[in-house]
Amino acid sequence: MSENQSRQFKDRVFSGAQPTGNMHLGNYLGAFRNWVRLQEDFECIYCVVDMHAITVFQDPAQLKSQTREAAAAYMACGVDPKKSILFNQSQVPGHAELAWIFNCVARLGWLNRMTQFKDKAGKNKEKASVGLYVYPNLMAADILLYKANRVPVGDDQSQHLELARDIAQKFNNDFGVEMFPVVEPVITGEATRVMSLRDGTRKMSKSEDSDMTRINLTDDVDAIAKKIRKARTDAEPIPALPAGLDGRAEAKNLISIYAALSDQTKADVCKAFEGQGFAEFKKALTELSVEKLGPITSEMSRLMDDVTEIDRVLADGAARARAVAAPILREVKEAVGFLNV
Repeated sequence: MSENQSRQFKDRVFSGAQPTGNMHLGNYLGAFRNWVRLQEDFECIYCVVDMHAITVFQDPAQLKSQTREAAAAYMACGVDPKKSILFNQSQVPGHAELAWIFNCVARLGWLNRMTQFKDKAGKNKEKASVGLYVYPNLMAADILLYKANRVPVGDDQSQHLELARDIAQKFNNDFGVEMFPVVEPVITGEATRVMSLRDGTRKMSKSEDSDMTRINLTDDVDAIAKKIRKARTDAEPIPALPAGLDGRAEAKNLISIYAALSDQTKADVCKAFEGQGFAEFKKALTELSVEKLGPITSEMSRLMDDVTEIDRVLADGAARARAVAAPILREVKEAVGFLNV
């Protein structure tokens, strides 16, 4: 790779989220808010990964609606489609093309070690789609199609990022090129892994049956208040130091959420609420949550009232993404030996 190419692709960020279920507080604190901050300093590409979504069957009409809702959530949280590239994955065929090439580079043994497939497939892995199994190869393609070298991810995705690095290195070695950069995770903040409001040992998730486990970005004030009020805690008071939260998963989760929303550390929050019970703390957390999430909910509602504008933004972003990806994909095909690339 020439020095000019190295400069061209230095510090490019890529990230995305699936358009399945309601976007929630965990998405905001663990991803969207950090994406907004990153776009001030880096070239950023943010994707609604609808191709990942169909590794599990999706109702087609619902997938279209949720893709638009996910894009609305990105923008409502502050992703600026003028500063960043914002699009949905299926509009850029290069993701699928590079994923197939990576299917031929990655090794079965690597995929067999992926714990997320085991978690998602469970006891019915023989009935799981092939797409779900090779999902990590598509994730690697998402990133490397743009030669992105920074990926803001939750800690639960770190294994997939390591696989992307392995694939990039093996491709470079196999074909004697310096095609792909070393991908580095960007993990920041006090709540990179927001847990369920009903079980502090489980990640807050769109796929949980009970809506009481999460705060959705579309929830109104009453819904937020009810969910926080009913969030599981314990009878012990808030400790003076975060160490006092050890073994108290639900208490630690609520403190972490408050810390993240208020841009403080858990130590700051413990100091401010030391000795108080969680009944009073939950009132403060509700007020803070409404203050921070209310404008997002309102903006999402406004955007969803005009889906033609969302579609326009996604189409424009897809065109810009294709323009970035095209020369890189040509390089890849040339390296592999494809004819007339």
